[in-house]
Amino acid sequence: MNTPVAKKNKNYYIWTIGCQMNEADSRRLGSELESRGYSSVEQPEEADIVVLNTCVVRQQAEDKIFGRLGSVKTIKEKRPNLTVGLMGCMVGVREAPRLQKKFPFVDVFMPPSDTKPMLEFLDSQEFVDEALDAEAEAIQERYAIQDAEHLLPAEQRSNTILANVPVVLGCSHACTFCIIPYRRGRERSRPMDEILDESKKLVDQGVKEIMFLGQIVDRYGHDFNDGTELADLLIKANDISGVERIRFLTSHPNYMSDKLLDAVANLDKVCPHMEVPVQAGNNEVLANMRRGYTVEQFKELIDRIRGKIPDCTINTDIIVGFCGETHDQFMDTYNLMEEIKFDKVHMAKYSVRPRTVAARRMEDDVPEGEKAKRWKMLDVLQRGIQEEKNKTFQDKQVEILVEAYQKGSWRGRTPDNRLVFFKDDRDWLGKIANIQVEHTSPFSLVGKLVE
Repeated sequence: MNTPVAKKNKNYYIWTIGCQMNEADSRRLGSELESRGYSSVEQPEEADIVVLNTCVVRQQAEDKIFGRLGSVKTIKEKRPNLTVGLMGCMVGVREAPRLQKKFPFVDVFMPPSDTKPMLEFLDSQEFVDEALDAEAEAIQERYAIQDAEHLLPAEQRSNTILANVPVVLGCSHACTFCIIPYRRGRERSRPMDEILDESKKLVDQGVKEIMFLGQIVDRYGHDFNDGTELADLLIKANDISGVERIRFLTSHPNYMSDKLLDAVANLDKVCPHMEVPVQAGNNEVLANMRRGYTVEQFKELIDRIRGKIPDCTINTDIIVGFCGETHDQFMDTYNLMEEIKFDKVHMAKYSVRPRTVAARRMEDDVPEGEKAKRWKMLDVLQRGIQEEKNKTFQDKQVEILVEAYQKGSWRGRTPDNRLVFFKDDRDWLGKIANIQVEHTSPFSLVGKLVE
């Protein structure tokens, strides 16, 4: 049976905010729309379908979405035939009825990682029952990919070096501050064969680096109840022909097994780079967050990682100003950062998220000004740490996978995820380059090509 496809000259626009999981979901939706004859455009005013893929982990992100919705509403008032879709964590697994009343101009509501509502809506509209158009069919034959969701969108084809592949959907851990379990649903791992098949098809299209994603990625396979874990997936993925590098995020300290650390240490394509959120450096705050470990246990884990993988970079997440956090408790976090010397820290000021335990049972009692002050203190500290770490690469050679051309320079990353820039007139996209570091900063390295 032929897949219904849209009439010619139909365009789509997808705006994405938030995590790499959202980026992967947007890529899949774009692929499926293109299989129906749509083309991507850069402005929503040019589109027949506008989709906003949303994030509500922080209030700041939610505020941006409301602004975008206002702009899209204005466009739809001028063009009533415009199809508007809302996707991602704002929709969640149960919020669509409430949002439909609040935003009646939105035609389709899609939960995270679920493109079916949009495709079913389009199939119910005016379509031509014919085969895929010649161009889409030729592309699929070229890459031997018949399922549209694994075919890169046209604008990403031949220039996408890194691709995000979800391996664990949802989350069942339910930290008191986190809205993800309420919006993305319970934790569920994808079948390994399905993940490997998607990864191989992306590599066949020129992708060189695969990033495995999960809200708690190191819980991959736990719901299978057969002993499968993330290390087993990494071992299989390491054998994919053509892939240069493999990464994964985000990990939880409680589930980083020795088997996983050994896989990172021993597999040649798995990069020595880990995201291990600590969130706070005080045991009472960690207990209030319901993180499930102590500061002492976290430090033991860091020692274990560095013992097994000496060259591993360790990034973390920290929330300042969580409910009840005193100045002394905050200073425990400051001191922990100073002691461990993370390679990168993603910092956020706590903001109340609806339906979380913290929203229902705790008071957001740290003033905004104090949160900003604490954030600034950590930022200054971390900049200094990163500057000192990057200085150690001065006049040394590093190997990078080149992922983009940006403002007159090639950009790539080392296996341990350090950002490097260099200039050269030749095409280096997707290639390995050796760079002599000439300048360093807290956030990147700059150098010259070593022939």
